Amino acid sequence: MRIDIITVLPEILKSPFEASILKRAIEKKLVEIHLHNLRDYTDKSYNQVDDYQFGGGAGMVLMIEPIDKCISALKKERHYDEIIYMTPDGETLNQKTSNGLSLLKNIIILCGHYKGVDQRVRETLITREISIGDYVLSGGELGAAVLCDSVIRLLPGVLNDETSALTDTFQDNLLAPPVYTRPREYKGLKVPDILLSGNFPEIEKWREDQAMERTLKRRPDLLEE
Repeated sequence: MRIDIITVLPEILKSPFEASILKRAIEKKLVEIHLHNLRDYTDKSYNQVDDYQFGGGAGMVLMIEPIDKCISALKKERHYDEIIYMTPDGETLNQKTSNGLSLLKNIIILCGHYKGVDQRVRETLITREISIGDYVLSGGELGAAVLCDSVIRLLPGVLNDETSALTDTFQDNLLAPPVYTRPREYKGLKVPDILLSGNFPEIEKWREDQAMERTLKRRPDLLEE
């Protein structure tokens, strides 16, 4: 998989890909991450990529020209399955979305900034709009990092145990069951006996029951889906 991220602040996005699972995925050549500074695609003075809103109002808007130039240059090199714009009013990211995106080959992610992007970008260049929640950040960079993490960890070979992702919260519309590790007892708090029994069919049944119970209690809306 190849992910190209367009941003005005590439330095924000460097560190998430320099550690842990994402770093290993890149080193194993399971994913390519390419950061593109939008300011490299403008001929305005001072590398300007934003301007005031027509009609007045507070906040600057990213201009269509540098975005179009960047996306057009990338599309000359390869076909992209999705061109995603990170925006608070996009579809809310969920596990189903991440699962689907993990099957794609090439993705562009455009990070919004300031008051957003010229509406013509959204109407003519973007194929999908995604939000990581009903709140506003200073820019789309952190949202892009979240999206990348949720997708990359699903790629075959990224996790040491590939079955781990299949038992995550929200897979099959269920929350994950509780988990325990050593010590068996701590300050009178004990690990459930069933997990120490070695009876794996019963352990799996217990986990399924716990997942259902936890989902009914905390997120019953998932079961309605």
